[in-house]
Amino acid sequence: MTVSPLVWVLTLLAIVGLLLFDYFFHVRSAHVPTLREAAIWSSVYVGIAILFGLGTLVLGGAGMGSEYFAGYVTEKALSVDNLFVFLIIMTGFRVPRENQQKVLLVGIVVSLIARAAFIFVGSALLHEFAWVFYLFGIALLLTAGNMLKPETEESHQAQNVVVRLARRLFRTSDDYDGDRLTTRVDGRRMMTPMLLVMVAIGGTDLLFALDSIPAIFGLTQNVYVVFTATAFSLLGLRQLFFLLDGLLDRLLYLSYGLAGILAFIGAKLILHALHENNLPFVNGGEPVEVVEISTGFSLVVILVVLLVTIFASLFSTRGRTVTAMAHIRRDATAYLDPEYTDDADERERVFQRLLRARDHINALGPQAKQQVRNEEDLMALCRQVGEAHAAAHAGHEIRPSL
Repeated sequence: MTVSPLVWVLTLLAIVGLLLFDYFFHVRSAHVPTLREAAIWSSVYVGIAILFGLGTLVLGGAGMGSEYFAGYVTEKALSVDNLFVFLIIMTGFRVPRENQQKVLLVGIVVSLIARAAFIFVGSALLHEFAWVFYLFGIALLLTAGNMLKPETEESHQAQNVVVRLARRLFRTSDDYDGDRLTTRVDGRRMMTPMLLVMVAIGGTDLLFALDSIPAIFGLTQNVYVVFTATAFSLLGLRQLFFLLDGLLDRLLYLSYGLAGILAFIGAKLILHALHENNLPFVNGGEPVEVVEISTGFSLVVILVVLLVTIFASLFSTRGRTVTAMAHIRRDATAYLDPEYTDDADERERVFQRLLRARDHINALGPQAKQQVRNEEDLMALCRQVGEAHAAAHAGHEIRPSL
């Protein structure tokens, strides 16, 4: 289906309008979103994406509609995995909780621009050179293999090359100045860490685009579908971050599911490349008769794999234990950091989550206890937070103690 320039313009205006609405009505005033706020607006953006997909299904036909939904689900799943890296970057930079929304929105805008560029370049290459499908397929298979490697917080460093270079080239302050990108220290204009963390998020987004764009091109070569599925998967990502906060570490097996999905799409791309083959050293430059995987079947595979890995993560003992350990380390660091947030409710939320994580580890049986690493250090952190909490609430109502 050919999409008219008018439809393109209206779509772009709608996306820009949603981003501007997000900024002026939610991000401009620094605050910590409540769980209710994050849930409502996440649902709104998912609902908009589904309505758009239904419109595509009605106006563009079953093929175009199924391609959109397959691409949207895949890109949304990849974006959730990326949120874990964003969390590590912001923790590494000690971004105040109130200002994390602005960082995420800037990251989404940078990601959308980068992906748009990759989409149009990729489409032009695929249109001119059929052998590019081979490259995309191999790239996805390699990415799937890398996702199977053990992943720790140390494997994602916020201080990447771009950030280190920026620190050397420009004067940078040690402390934040609200959500400002620059500040004055001793009369000199300097960058704040807020600008550096945005650079880190933007640089990471570029790497994510190299993985996600080949994946969606494996499902459809319709540029309009690729762009809209990618754009709608990114819209609402900021709200999803705060909604899934506390569950990100719990999605223990998500990377394995995504690796399987990317490997599946990579194989689909290679099969398509063989079907369209014109490389002289493959079958004498003639197309190879192979079975091609339909988009409908691809959508079913993607949904099944995601559901299996998500349920396995949420309900496994190992998943809950790993989550508890991560919460204790991250929440204790956040609670003890006086610059983490000025919101008393947010500090109490972190404290209560720490309580639940401690209770989970204490309630584990002997066999499950073997999964806990450095239990003494974890409990020492809990006691330290308990003392800080007791001191902060001295003279107030008695609260649960660590």
